[in-house]
Amino acid sequence: MQRPFAQPAAPPGTLRFSVLGPLAVHRDDRPLPLGPLKQRVVLATLLGSANTPVSVAALTDAIWQQEPPRTARKNLQVYVSALRALLADDDPDRPRLVHMGGGYVLRVTEDELDLLRFRSLVRAAEGQEPRPAARLLRRALDLWQGPPLGDDLRRSPRLAEEAERLELRHLTAYESWAEAELELGGAPAVVEGLRDLVERHPLRERLRSTWMCALSGSGRQAEALAAYDDYRQLLARELGLAPGGAMAARYRTILAGDDRAGVGPAAPPPAALPPDLVDFTGHGEELRQLVDLLEDDDAGRIVLLSGPAGAGKTALAVRAAHLLGDRFADGRLCVSLRAADGRPRPLSTVLAELAERTGRFGPSGPEAWREWLAEHRVLVVLDDVPDERAVRPLLPCGGRGRVLLTARGQLGGLAPVHRVSVPPLGTAESVHLLAGLVGQDRVRADREAALRIVRACGGSPLAVRVSGMRLAVLRHVPLREFADRLTDPAGALDELTSGDVSVRRWLANGWEALPAEWGRDAGRLAAGTGEGPFGLTEAAEALGCDERQAVRVVEALIDAGMVTSPRAEVTAHAARYELPHLVRLYARSSGLGTPVLTSG
Repeated sequence: MQRPFAQPAAPPGTLRFSVLGPLAVHRDDRPLPLGPLKQRVVLATLLGSANTPVSVAALTDAIWQQEPPRTARKNLQVYVSALRALLADDDPDRPRLVHMGGGYVLRVTEDELDLLRFRSLVRAAEGQEPRPAARLLRRALDLWQGPPLGDDLRRSPRLAEEAERLELRHLTAYESWAEAELELGGAPAVVEGLRDLVERHPLRERLRSTWMCALSGSGRQAEALAAYDDYRQLLARELGLAPGGAMAARYRTILAGDDRAGVGPAAPPPAALPPDLVDFTGHGEELRQLVDLLEDDDAGRIVLLSGPAGAGKTALAVRAAHLLGDRFADGRLCVSLRAADGRPRPLSTVLAELAERTGRFGPSGPEAWREWLAEHRVLVVLDDVPDERAVRPLLPCGGRGRVLLTARGQLGGLAPVHRVSVPPLGTAESVHLLAGLVGQDRVRADREAALRIVRACGGSPLAVRVSGMRLAVLRHVPLREFADRLTDPAGALDELTSGDVSVRRWLANGWEALPAEWGRDAGRLAAGTGEGPFGLTEAAEALGCDERQAVRVVEALIDAGMVTSPRAEVTAHAARYELPHLVRLYARSSGLGTPVLTSG
């Protein structure tokens, strides 16, 4: 019988969940039957995002990689119901598996799930002196019972990616443990374990470098030098590259006869951010939340800022990155995942830019990038993410790095991710921003016109900023006249252009990135609903379908960032939805979508 991971004595009936090895659940020392494969896929997916909502769409994708059956939602409910019964405990007021936020949450504590315990121990080791760090990392490594999740669950591509991330976390923790042991003079204790890992990961530079140090520290300098030469030849043959500077320096140190060659990772060169906006305005609550999440080592390594085009996501991300300079001593950088025309950039191009920005991290592939990210205390802003597929290979799998994403949609297929929605600017904030661009005296002279301008901008910082830049040039145009232009739906977007900055072009890029069907549906909602919030009945009438189908359409558009929803959790029939003002304006002025005529 496989034992659950080692923990202190617990009350009778305590559950233990294991994913750092074959998926298993024990009640006391008794393994529980986890049911058929698809049910185990649901459980493994929920445990991979423990205590965080996993959307129905993400669970469906994990179970059915191809086209899901029409009964997918009902089947998922059956699997969830069975898991609820299996995991039921004696606390009816706090069920383990609950429906929340359009998905499901599995509640577990750190003592119950080996993955949470592993993460906690690795975090606790960060920044410690070698002796306590080695002790904590050894405890973390002792939780592993084999390849994570097992072969059967890896048939799900989503779980295969999760298993790959877990294995990389294990490897990173092992390297950190070995480096701490080397600092304590324990080279003979780690050398053979490192040899086995080098054979399985021959191109991993940090691992090879640590093995060289262990060989040298064990009095085996000739083998250490041979390990370097083998690596040099392998890199040249497989990738046409040479070992990095830190690796070469370590080789020279060993060649000179110093068996105390350093094992710490080399620091990257300074990284650059876009300039912070001197007139950054509003979003104070979101900025505080963002900074708190990125500063908190217990909060996770990925944060997503989401909101429609022009909501100010990039400016907010850059402001937070500038404020956190002292927290990320190894650097901060920002890379866009879209080209200037709004099209997604190829992954190879993004990786090449990341390689250039960071100096070097070995071969410019996803695994090498994640290795570099795990080893450095950096903050990476990945801006304007088009979809999950574009960013998933770039996300950290543990270690020291943090990633801040900005995207128009919710990226519901990513987990675990902390999500922060970027709301429209308030009226007062918008007026403040406008006044900073056109002058306080000009706004005070006609505050009513200034209010009309910012309301026509729909709380979009981009639109307010473009208005201000345009009026700063057109000093002869009264605010009242410009407000009249913006309140004319036929020409408002044409006015929101200043130099090479065009709100219409910005919106068009976002619209063109949508699947054609979603674009038509958003156009129909814009044409068939009035300004302001609308309900499910109105959405169904505009779309020409029943309310069940309307829910699917509206939720898809929420995920794409084209529709907003109330923050409070309400029932589907009481929910209110809203098209951002500029999105509605663009759809109507461009003739996108035609109201569906119904007989009656």
